[in-house]
Amino acid sequence: MNGPIELSAGTGVNAARLLALNNAHHRETSLLDAARLDWMLANAFRAEQVGDADAVLIAFDQDAPYDSPNFLWFRQRLERFVYIDRVITAPACRGRGLATVLYQRLFAQARLAGHDRVTCEVNIRPPNLASDAFHVRLGFTRLGQATYGEDRAVGFLERRLDHQAQVGEVRGTVGGG
Repeated sequence: MNGPIELSAGTGVNAARLLALNNAHHRETSLLDAARLDWMLANAFRAEQVGDADAVLIAFDQDAPYDSPNFLWFRQRLERFVYIDRVITAPACRGRGLATVLYQRLFAQARLAGHDRVTCEVNIRPPNLASDAFHVRLGFTRLGQATYGEDRAVGFLERRLDHQAQVGEVRGTVGGG
């Protein structure tokens, strides 16, 4: 297994694999096309994958020209933040700690850039219990929630960052969590 590989638009990214991974999990994230994925990678605060799309994380800071209603919820309430738009681990790769490593590396980069919080949303309806447990384990707390129609609601979460990097957060190792 390869370690995390930083992504940027047009630099050897296997867009077809990333799109397939993303779109297989559209219930938890949202559907993307190639143009939108390229835009996200070009505008991300951090975009990183493990292996050949074993796991992926895409995050934006408060200055991104992003139009997601969830991102905009944070922008209306917080002056400075890093927003995790999506983190997806391929089913065959779950339980190896890939998402934890991606988050730890994001926390480290956010600290280096002077951020004191990382934010995201998790689905309440339909529920995503695995994501809830993952975020609680990493120290996220709920700031609020929003309902989108009768069948979708999200909880808005934040993780405050102390400015002392934790052991393993800069390099990260895969396995165990």
